[in-house]
Amino acid sequence: MGLDAIAGKMRDRVTGSGFDKSVKFDCGSDGVIVIDGNTVSTEDAPADCTITLSKDDLESMLAGELSPTSAFMQGKLKVEGDMSVAMSLSQII
Repeated sequence: MGLDAIAGKMRDRVTGSGFDKSVKFDCGSDGVIVIDGNTVSTEDAPADCTITLSKDDLESMLAGELSPTSAFMQGKLKVEGDMSVAMSLSQII
């Protein structure tokens, strides 16, 4: 699945969720997905929190196959910035 398709899935989940922060998913050479309130984009932009992980791990999290907590504990996911923003993503992922 491409980054645009993943962004589309996130857009569906964000719409109407009440999420009002900004977070960037940095998938390295595969690109970025930035959620800013109800807006989801694949254009790089500053965010309250940056989550670094592989595109495959991001896909697995969205599919419910990988727990964000497990990914963090296994070192597959790194968080920079406001940790509370990352914690509030549970309503979306």
